[in-house]
Amino acid sequence: MPPPMSVPTWVWIAALAALLALILLDLVVVDRKPHEITVSEATKWVTFYIACAVAFGIGVWIFGGSEHAAGFATGYITEYSLSVDNLFIFMIIMSSFSVPALHQHRVLLIGIVLALIMRGVFIGVGAQAVQNFSWIFWLFGGILIYTAWKFAFNQQENEEYDPNGGLVRLVRKLFPVTDEYHGSKLTIKRDGRRWMTPMFIVIVAIGGADLVFAVDSIPAIFGITQDAFLVFAANAFALMGLRQLYFLLGGLVQKLVYLTYGLAAILAFIGAKLVLHALHENELPFINGGQHVTWVPEINNWVSLGVIVTVLGVTTVASLLKARRDERAGIAPKAAPGHPPAAPAAQAEEAGNAPH
Repeated sequence: MPPPMSVPTWVWIAALAALLALILLDLVVVDRKPHEITVSEATKWVTFYIACAVAFGIGVWIFGGSEHAAGFATGYITEYSLSVDNLFIFMIIMSSFSVPALHQHRVLLIGIVLALIMRGVFIGVGAQAVQNFSWIFWLFGGILIYTAWKFAFNQQENEEYDPNGGLVRLVRKLFPVTDEYHGSKLTIKRDGRRWMTPMFIVIVAIGGADLVFAVDSIPAIFGITQDAFLVFAANAFALMGLRQLYFLLGGLVQKLVYLTYGLAAILAFIGAKLVLHALHENELPFINGGQHVTWVPEINNWVSLGVIVTVLGVTTVASLLKARRDERAGIAPKAAPGHPPAAPAAQAEEAGNAPH
């Protein structure tokens, strides 16, 4: 792996300012008047965010070199593909809490901003760990290989996501929660007390779910690049584009029946890459007489990019071909392995009752 880039403080500030500007743009342009996001609108925004990521990658190539640009591209594609997995959970949360369609975009935006903040902390800790503790590569590699095994052999098949999980139950214990939505308000004042609305609970559930996914995705991207700046940028672009992808894909996500196997292959590949890198970085007394291992190959970012794009392309095409064959045969679509069926997002208008 190439050494991290030397990124001046002003570049970090400029990047964070640009990210904040994108969030404000989204709030002003898209959320100025809450409405149900159409496929056409979602397509335009997905294209816009992908174009922003491409422009950033070109900038990395110009100022940081081709190897770092390949690292960013590989990390971005990996994070985006892993984030698609989140869409299953987002659909379940939206449906379970009967989120009005015209407020779903704001829920996702706020939830993902919270996820960005939490992931930023994870990335900061991870960057320090990989710089100071070479054994961390063994740990990250093990996490990814174990997760790949769970994905590939459907160990998550019966693990249904509970939108009223521990974090949500804790919020309900700490604060009173209203039964009904109050537009897009997160809290209201009633009888001299501050009450949370179901909108607040949904945002907590979205942010908490994404934080769980970060346990897998953060080690994955550190297996591609150790540059904290590129790791954060790849996560930011992937998460910002994820909101619009939610509205663009919709039911199409259910057709990606082989996606889980593709993600398993990607995680296993990156996990193996980390193990190979660990063999180079660690002095093991039982290997090579306690010296660094030099006879195992290192996988560069261009090879990683090729493998990941190929795996995603093959699994996506295979999934869509199977979905077409099933439709012709009159077979109802099933959820992808490892995921509970995702019900369509609620199309309620201004208000709906949240489950307790």
